[in-house]
Amino acid sequence: MPLAWIVDDDEEMSHAVQLMLRMLEYGVETYKDARVAARKLADGVGPDLIILDINMPEVTGIDMLEYIRRPGGHRSLPVVMLSSETTDIQVDEALAKGADAFVFKPVTLDELEGAIKKARAAHGGGVNSERG
Repeated sequence: MPLAWIVDDDEEMSHAVQLMLRMLEYGVETYKDARVAARKLADGVGPDLIILDINMPEVTGIDMLEYIRRPGGHRSLPVVMLSSETTDIQVDEALAKGADAFVFKPVTLDELEGAIKKARAAHGGGVNSERG
């Protein structure tokens, strides 16, 4: 079963996305703080997919995305950005910095599934090299 991480400080939305991911047959881990998720990635532990909120305190989703896509980072990791308060500029910035797909809160199951398929396709199916 593929593993997805949800990195979102909004507990209610995180729970809703978690339920949808389980319907799509993903194992799920949730993180309220991008720093915690980044530390786990730095330790060599990674998912097959990240659902990443753009608007979080201290370390934003854009910050985390830049960390993931840095040279020597996790460039093959599919990333779907998720947000409720987003401008076209933020969407363009996220896509320019390596996000594979973008969905808006509240997201539907069909929207999430489509974004995941797009993100995984961008990486040849989306299997993270660390997980084989």
